[in-house]
Amino acid sequence: MGKLIKNHWARLVVLTAAAFHFGAALECYFWPKIFWDFATKNLDGAVKPVPILQTINIVFALISLMYEWPLKYVAGTTIHKSMVLRMFWLPLMSLSAALLYQGMNPAMYYLIGLGAYFWAYSEGEVICAVPWTLPKRHDIAPRSDKIWR
Repeated sequence: MGKLIKNHWARLVVLTAAAFHFGAALECYFWPKIFWDFATKNLDGAVKPVPILQTINIVFALISLMYEWPLKYVAGTTIHKSMVLRMFWLPLMSLSAALLYQGMNPAMYYLIGLGAYFWAYSEGEVICAVPWTLPKRHDIAPRSDKIWR
């Protein structure tokens, strides 16, 4: 069996979360509800009568979809290959999704993807310039505990 490439797995989890996030934000246009309305009614103004939070969530979900399944002009750039930027972006995505009642599942998926990216980053994985490919030998920084032969 092969070795698990954690950043590819994290990308699939985040792509799934972004698709669910888009659907949840779209559904919230028709049934506006804040998840935290059992604690306070102060946040209801964000979803009705003007759909501010729904629009923000749709934009965030589309950006996340385009970032994880990159367009040709994004793939291979420094922004696309940065795992640290993803680890800063995903908690923001999770927070925006968690504010919607329909967005709690995507929020959890984003956090799972964040954990997988952190795992990949801590093991020294790199994100390749071409999506869904394996890194070449020159892309991998040699570590002191591994000897390449």
